[in-house]
Amino acid sequence: MLRYTLMRLGIFVGCLVVVWGLVYAGAVPRGLGDSNGMWIVLLSLVISAPISFVALRGERDRASEQVVQRVDRMKANLAASRSQEDEAADEAAGRTREQTS
Repeated sequence: MLRYTLMRLGIFVGCLVVVWGLVYAGAVPRGLGDSNGMWIVLLSLVISAPISFVALRGERDRASEQVVQRVDRMKANLAASRSQEDEAADEAAGRTREQTS
């Protein structure tokens, strides 16, 4: 998951550098008024999103498999914890019945 995030950040930074260079060179409009920095960041986000979607498909699939495995482990641990609680409650109820009989 960290690898995917760093790769995605790398693509964004690369796009940010390219867009900044294009704006500095005058090939892309500078934005309106004082919005130049925001314009560069937003344009970089818009460009980097589809690039990341296509270029990082395999890494994204691996990251999602890791997330699914973690969720499955957590569900199994939760089910085991619930069954232990149920057994403890059943034992306590059984002792209470034995004491009242």
